[in-house]
Amino acid sequence: MILPEISAAQQVGFPILSVLLFLPVAVLIVLKFVRDEDLAYRVALAGSVLEVILASVVALLFVRDVPDMQFMERGGSIPLIGVGYHLGVDGISVLFLPVTALLTVLVILYAEYAAKADTRHYVMATLGLEATLIGAFVSLDLILFWLFFVLELVPSYFLITRWGTGPRRERAAREYVAFMLTGSALMLVGIVLLGLNAGRVDGSYSFDFLKLLSVPVPAELQTLIFFLMFFGLAVKAPIFPFHTWMPKVLEEGPVVGMSVFLVGIKLGTYGFIRFVIPLLPEAAKEWFWLMVVLGVAGMVYGALIALIQSNLRRLLAFSSLSHMGVVVVGLFSLNFSGFQGGLLQMINLGIVGAGLFFVAGFLQTRTGPPDLSVLGGLVHYVPKLTATFLIIALAGIGLPGTNGFNGEHLIILGAFKAHWVIALAAGLGTFLTASYFLWYFQRAFLGRPADAQSMQSLQTMPDLKLRELIIATALGGMVFWIGLDTGPFLQTMNGSLRALETRVERGSFVQAYQATEPAPQLGETHR
Repeated sequence: MILPEISAAQQVGFPILSVLLFLPVAVLIVLKFVRDEDLAYRVALAGSVLEVILASVVALLFVRDVPDMQFMERGGSIPLIGVGYHLGVDGISVLFLPVTALLTVLVILYAEYAAKADTRHYVMATLGLEATLIGAFVSLDLILFWLFFVLELVPSYFLITRWGTGPRRERAAREYVAFMLTGSALMLVGIVLLGLNAGRVDGSYSFDFLKLLSVPVPAELQTLIFFLMFFGLAVKAPIFPFHTWMPKVLEEGPVVGMSVFLVGIKLGTYGFIRFVIPLLPEAAKEWFWLMVVLGVAGMVYGALIALIQSNLRRLLAFSSLSHMGVVVVGLFSLNFSGFQGGLLQMINLGIVGAGLFFVAGFLQTRTGPPDLSVLGGLVHYVPKLTATFLIIALAGIGLPGTNGFNGEHLIILGAFKAHWVIALAAGLGTFLTASYFLWYFQRAFLGRPADAQSMQSLQTMPDLKLRELIIATALGGMVFWIGLDTGPFLQTMNGSLRALETRVERGSFVQAYQATEPAPQLGETHR
């Protein structure tokens, strides 16, 4: 499988992906020397806005509907071990850049509410988290991807322990780190085996994704590497039954910030569609049934547990597990529609999942833990907050016109192509999602308060403030933009997903895509 490459110099004239990667780090370093909290906040917000602009430039200049790796950058490498600085994006990865940058802006915009003390270090940790996520999405060297995958734990640990809201946050942070390091160690073994296999075939070790695509992996070795990488990515996603750390972290950690990125940025499932499926297609086809079973189990289990939760944060934790199950079903349908739906839903969860945790944060600052024991009839007191929750929840359900609809539709279509029973299970997940979201909405926003004391406190509750309204408007706008104009988003990813489908169909021992013409120059291919 040979993919054409377009360099950053051809498309934009400078190494824009490196700028995206190192800009948050540069702002973080500047903040180290800024002692004034207000000035630090403004510098961080300005830096994050610039990051959104640059990420948007990448998305706008991206040549759509082609499988090419674009904005490519190659730096020095270490020949003896085959590790190099190799960055690039294609239709699978490019949309994660503006989503990550946008969520960072919104988290920093809300920082003065989320971090009532030490805002400077809070935004520094947030920028560090953004840098590691951007690094993972633009890395085309597997060791470099793994490095960012692990470095993400550093700012995450500090966000959970320093700004978590639960009494057991330090224990939750330690458990999170332990799970991630264990999974990462296994994934590293799988990556090393891929590099060693490349050395056996070509005579030189390499962890370059594009080179590894042209190196066949024996079937037995594929299965071993598949499961080694599976454990690392399944824990990160998380996929049932490797999810036990997540409810604790989302309940004990910061309600906005770390939670927004954990729920909104799906680095685990990204690893499957970016590396595992294309590099190990025979193993993916052999074990797809296991992945689908785990996806369906997580989808149903997460939804049923969410249905009995009275605390919105715990409900959203299990809702995220359920949505991950749907995404896994889509990806491991191993056909074009399933790939489309799975990838689109991963983007959508960056809006919906993160948006619902923002709503939980809005409620937490007003009532304490957003539990049904203290909520009821909110529509009468905070109509803007009510509308925000309803719009984003309906997107999570997959209402036509919202961003969740086309993703759910494509996943069900892809699942049906694989087997009608899988499609039926995916449809059941949508039904259960509607059940727990509408149940919570009816009780918290339309029902009566639990007692007179709760009613009295709710009557003085303020509606969305200016910054909260900006966040709600931005998220609501994305919900309807993707929902009503899905075509450009699908066109962006279609070229890469067609190449991936061909790769899965033909296997790693046949070149699934061979460039017959030079890589298109900027402007030669329609966008």
